[in-house]
Amino acid sequence: MADSPSIVLVHGAWHGPWAWSRVAGPLRERSFDVHTVANPSSGPDPSSLGDLYDDAENLRRTLASIDGEVLLVAHSYGGAVATEGAAGADNVTRIVYITAFMLDEGESLFAMVGGVEPDWWVKDADETSVTTSRPVEIFFNDCDDADAADAASRLEPQSLPSLKQPVRSVAWRLIPATYVICEQDNAIPVFMQEQLAERAADVRRLDASHSPFLSMPDQVVELITQLAG
Repeated sequence: MADSPSIVLVHGAWHGPWAWSRVAGPLRERSFDVHTVANPSSGPDPSSLGDLYDDAENLRRTLASIDGEVLLVAHSYGGAVATEGAAGADNVTRIVYITAFMLDEGESLFAMVGGVEPDWWVKDADETSVTTSRPVEIFFNDCDDADAADAASRLEPQSLPSLKQPVRSVAWRLIPATYVICEQDNAIPVFMQEQLAERAADVRRLDASHSPFLSMPDQVVELITQLAG
């Protein structure tokens, strides 16, 4: 697919590039050039985590390293990273927000959830990072038991500041966007996804949990392939 855009995949909070393994592999088999970024705000050592702006700069470097057009795909918190990090990028042709925080200037993930920390956020003693108390229920409720347990075991601490920092630059104002609403999501309620999706010209729906890249990767691959065409 020499004329197709490269695909850049941005994971959400607590996750890592591993989350895209069932999507990235099949896309590469279809001859797409696929890049998975690792957000510095997630990792095993809470004392060394970056923040939203570090994530955005990391994405910005990845986009700048790619020669040619890019289809940028972001999940959950990764939507904030994509919105900030793709601003000013001249090679991104579309941003795909998969049940993601498609924020406007001055908005933060924390503000969008009402300014109250969800009861499944577990802060460390220094209040610098957050883990999750019910990941299978919140993120993986339509995955089979083995897949859900494996994914939950891979989650790592997330920088607390990254979840509260406001977006300063808004890529989707100049770059076309697709929003994918996930109907069985326990992390971002459907009504909130629908409000965010009003900012996108193109809206799709999947009968999936917060993690369609694990529970229905074939559908996600088909969607990305279609949008890259």
